[in-house]
Amino acid sequence: MAVKDRDRFSTATRLKLLGEQTAARVYRSQTKRQARRSRLTGRAALLALVLCSLIVALAYPIRQYVSQRAEISDQQRQQDQARQRVEQLRDLKARWQDDSYAEQQIRQRLHYVMPGETGYIVIDPDAAKQSRAELGAADRPWYANVWDGVDKSDASDQ
Repeated sequence: MAVKDRDRFSTATRLKLLGEQTAARVYRSQTKRQARRSRLTGRAALLALVLCSLIVALAYPIRQYVSQRAEISDQQRQQDQARQRVEQLRDLKARWQDDSYAEQQIRQRLHYVMPGETGYIVIDPDAAKQSRAELGAADRPWYANVWDGVDKSDASDQ
């Protein structure tokens, strides 16, 4: 045991222990550096660069594709609406080919009467007064607007 204690305090033993500790610290620092360095290698950087280039290169064509698809769907919707309108107009044309429908529309819209009949148009007096009151300045004759302006200015002076 005395040999071990003496060996423990010898300079050679101390230097050897100090060298091992230093080597361990250097090894730990090198592994940390390698761990940090190994996170982003040259291959990973190249791969990231290639991916970014692909994204930039494909962004405009993809945007064009999406906008053209939206335009195509809009044109198809307009085409469907036009087809429906054509069908409505064909139905209306077929109705107007029928003489009884044409006669009914002429009597209703133009107030025509058959020979021997007497036509009457009934006007509600309250509705006529209300329609005159609803007339705006643009719907009335110009001289009525001028006269109303004169009346309003006289009323404001008093």
